[in-house]
Amino acid sequence: MMYLIVWGICAFVLSFFSTLFIKRVALYFGVVDKSDQKSKVHNRSTALLGGVSIFIAIAVCVIGILLMNNLLTSGEVRVWQYVGVLLGGLVIMIGGVLDDCYKLPPHLAIIAPFVAAVLAILFGVQVEKLTNPFGGYFYLESWQSDLLVVIWLMIVMYTTKFLDGLDGLATSVSSVGVLMIMLLALTTAYYQPDVSLFAAVTLGAFVGFLFWNIHPASIFLGEGGSLFVGFMLGVLAVISGGKVATALLVLGIPLLDVVWVVFRRLRQGGIRRVVVGDRGHLHHRLLALGWGHTRIVALYVAVASAFGMSALFLQSKEKLVALMILVLIMGFVAFFFVQKRPLQKLRS
Repeated sequence: MMYLIVWGICAFVLSFFSTLFIKRVALYFGVVDKSDQKSKVHNRSTALLGGVSIFIAIAVCVIGILLMNNLLTSGEVRVWQYVGVLLGGLVIMIGGVLDDCYKLPPHLAIIAPFVAAVLAILFGVQVEKLTNPFGGYFYLESWQSDLLVVIWLMIVMYTTKFLDGLDGLATSVSSVGVLMIMLLALTTAYYQPDVSLFAAVTLGAFVGFLFWNIHPASIFLGEGGSLFVGFMLGVLAVISGGKVATALLVLGIPLLDVVWVVFRRLRQGGIRRVVVGDRGHLHHRLLALGWGHTRIVALYVAVASAFGMSALFLQSKEKLVALMILVLIMGFVAFFFVQKRPLQKLRS
């Protein structure tokens, strides 16, 4: 347990101070998010590239641990898998920096996260089996695992990307997911000290950045950062033995919100409309009702924590029931907001 604390604090400190440096760099080169009344909720220009500090903290700690001892390779996770994750993260960072600087069109912006997912697979991140909620396991062929991992990582990355609409929201919810995976990896039923350490490093890096990202934020994740926090959560869910249900419970509301928004945009304007930002996400609608940033983030964290904690105690079938409850909750919320305040009023 001590090494979790030590390396978690190390990642926190690295992320905390590197964020200050990255902020100065972003401001110096003018890589900022300018206020845009159509889709933005902040009223001043704010530094981007915050995700770079998270990546630096995780990369330095992971490489340091791998060079000094075998704590990260004491279980089933191998060195090459960490290499694949770090290379994937680097690709996301490069793509994110380019996107923040030059505002890449969606068909180009999607290349980096897709390449990152493929790199993770090529270096051994895979799912061998999935738990059947009704008993037993579903064993996957190699191609099935590859396809599932790519789809899973892309879904989680774009969920956190769309979630990154309020100060600290995406990082806070992702931190809850990482924490839950870490706690599960420490239980006697699963006990994966290597995964728990990797999760502790990731959590420390997230929280170190979050200190500067909570409302009023002085720096944002940026395009790469919003994808990277989802990438790390998705990878941890896979290498921890396919704890996809745990991540789904944590990301349930944000993920269903994405489904709702995508479906609505498709109905309004087809596939081209999907990539056009607006204030139709749940957190935007809550903001329009007069909720403050901190209150909305606290609500998301509370819901994610409640359903995430359930993963520590529920069996597979019970987790399925919990996911169904989330679907019903989101369905009710969507109906409420459609009736109470249509999107047209949010745009005005």
